Formats: sequence, C-alpha cells, structure tokens
Amino acid sequence: MEILLYLGGILFMLVGLGVSIGLHEVGHLVPAKLFGVRVGQYMIGFGPRLWSKRIGETEYGFKALPVGGFISMSGMYPPSSRTGPATGIFGSLVQDARAANDETIAEGAEERVFYRLPVYKRVIVMLGGPVMNLVLALLLFTLMASGIGIQQASTTISSVSACVVPAGSEQDACTASDPVAPAAEAGFKPGDRLVSVDGTAVTAFAQASQIIQDSPGRSLDVVVSRDGQDVALHLTPVAAQRGEVDANGRAVLDEAGAPVTHSVGYAGITAQFEYAPQPLGTGAEMTMQQVGGVTSLIINLPAKLWNVGVSLVTGSERDPNGPLSVVGVGRIAGEVAAADAPVLNRVAVLLNLLAALNVALFVFNLIPLLPLDGGHVVVALWEGIKRMWAKLTGRPDPAPVDATRLVPVTVVVAVLLIAMGALLIIADLVKPMNLLG
Repeated sequence: MEILLYLGGILFMLVGLGVSIGLHEVGHLVPAKLFGVRVGQYMIGFGPRLWSKRIGETEYGFKALPVGGFISMSGMYPPSSRTGPATGIFGSLVQDARAANDETIAEGAEERVFYRLPVYKRVIVMLGGPVMNLVLALLLFTLMASGIGIQQASTTISSVSACVVPAGSEQDACTASDPVAPAAEAGFKPGDRLVSVDGTAVTAFAQASQIIQDSPGRSLDVVVSRDGQDVALHLTPVAAQRGEVDANGRAVLDEAGAPVTHSVGYAGITAQFEYAPQPLGTGAEMTMQQVGGVTSLIINLPAKLWNVGVSLVTGSERDPNGPLSVVGVGRIAGEVAAADAPVLNRVAVLLNLLAALNVALFVFNLIPLLPLDGGHVVVALWEGIKRMWAKLTGRPDPAPVDATRLVPVTVVVAVLLIAMGALLIIADLVKPMNLLG
C-alpha cells in the first residue's frame, strides 16, 4: 500500500506538471490567435512525437519528454535578408535559425506573423505563459489556505504533561522526584476545550498561553468545555525559565555567550492543531511570498548550484532551501503521499508543492535571456525603444530587430540550462534533499 501511495504522489506531481506546462502554453496560444498570428503547433514535451491531431491550422500533440512545451508561431523574427555561405560555428547556427524561421512563414499568410505585431501585443503573448502559471499558483494557494485552511493551534487540548521536567532535560518519562505538572494537578484532560482563562474568553490557544506565561505562581480560574458541559478548574502555573529570542527568532546571548532567559508561567498542556480557513486574500499573500523566495533563489542560483555540487562530491547535507529538479520534486511528492499522516495534511502539502512549482515556472521564465519568455520580451521592448527614439528624432522607423543574431547567446543559455538540469537530477538521485526528516 505504501508503494502505491508513493507512486500516486509521483503521478500527482507529473500530471500537475503536465497541466501547468499545458496551461503555460495556452497562455501564449490564446493571445497569439486573438491577435491573428498563425500558430502551426501546440506541443507538450520535446523529442519524438507520441500523438498529435490537427485542428484547423494548428497541430496539437504530446512528445516523449514531458519537461516543457512550446507553440510554433509564424515569423517569430523578420525573414532573413542575407545570402552567402555562413562562416564559423555560430554563423552556421544563425543561418540555420533564420532558415527555420523562414519556413514558419506560410505562403499567403505573410501578414499573420509574430514580428509584425505591435510591441505591446508581442509582450502580452510572451507574458501570457508565465502569467498563466502565476494565476494557477494563486488558485492553488487560495484553495489550500481558504478551502482546506492552515494548521493552527486550537483551543482544544491535545495532551497534558504528567510532571514538570527540568529545563534542558532530555528525559522522556517522569521520575518520582519530578513535581506534578500544574495542569495535571488541576484536573485538565485531553480533549478539553478552553473557554476562558482568568475570566478572559479565549478563541485561540495563543491567548490562553500568553495569560498562563504572564502568571507564574498565581491561581487562575479556568473554564473548559468537556463532553458538552462547562467545567471550572483552578490552575496555578509554576515558574519556568524560557530563552529569549530576537526579531529573527535567534537566541539572545549575554556578554559571556550564555543564553538569556526569563521566568514564565508553565502549565503542561499542548494544543491540538486544526485546519482554520483563512480569508481569500491569504492565497495572494502566500503567492507573493513564494515569488520573493524563488526570485531570491534565482539571484543566488550560481552559489546554490555550487553548494549542490559540493554536497554531491563530499556527501554533506544539501541546503533545504536550494534548487530541485523535477526528479527531486517527484520524490518528495511520493514521500508526502506515503507519509503516516492524515489524508488532509498530505493533500495540503501536495497542493503547496504544485503551487510552488508554478511560481518557479513563472519567475524562471521571466529571466531576460533567450530562449526564455523574458528574453523575447526584452527583444520586443528593445525594438519599441528604437522606434520611439526614431520618432523623437524624426528618423524613419528602424527595421525589426533580428533576434536570430542572438542565437549564439541562446545556445549558451540552453547548454547552461541543460547542465543545471543534469546536475540537479544527479544530485536528486544520488544525494536527495531531506525535507521530511
């Protein structure tokens, strides 16, 4: 059964990735067709064709390697005007790119080409894919936060400690010399729901915890709901030492380097965690936080990849905030699906993984380098700037930007992307990241 669940988690992520890629390409396809561009192909995957069907002028299909997708638009670049033999490797690449681009311009459809679109329409077409991934991530995060909810400590008591364990002790059982925990002495039981503490109605465990921590040695009147009945209890928290932390959650140290502590009230109760639906805007907040995290990761990508290589060679633990390949994401999805946890917990984590994957697709495709969508946006904007400058200076409109000249850069970027993918796949197979403990 565990193996089936593991495979089910991998299948969920593969299907989710396929849908994400498919919708990304739909984000390009729909505005391209609306703007009149002839689209010859809509394909999910690369490599050998598995299945396809022509509908109208567009061939829709799937290819063997589900690691991306593309649409083939007519005339991505202006037709080539140069003749003569190519010189050098890069010259041959440029010439091949121009020839391939010329082949996409169908006879009788010379006006229905991408490069003839106004700059803003080209930007809309190229941003349509990444934006589709952003919208999908927003929907998934909203479903998770507002539909399922976010786990929070509830007012229901999960467990009651039998004794007060000395601070810093690693013992997991009470001894005869350990004093009875205040909550156990007061008669608290697992399943009790806190109604009020010290005369204050509580709706969150954090409220009750704060009152208890502020009241060491003071008797508190507590009302709990037990089996549908309100029960009055009397709790006297004992004083316990608690380490201070700064705004970043790090321990505060004194001049001698020892942790700074202060006295707080301790009762010996823990809360039961429950899913609490959040306002609809929470999904958007989570999406933007994820965008910031992925952007930071990409900015520091060279250093992160170096650390992955070091971990692969030395066997050291990988950075849990480092990059993953599709293999790594699938493995984590399988482990989550097979974990010994409530089904709702596993579903929430899988949705979070898929949403984070879509945010990664959104941010990564905005990198301003060809062949990524961001590179095509930069080309369009550069042409717009040139035209605006010509208009301001009274010059005739310049010729369309010939992006095939950037083929050498495109090849270098593609090689680097392939190398990065290979490194991460090998690392995820040989030295997988441990996120679940």
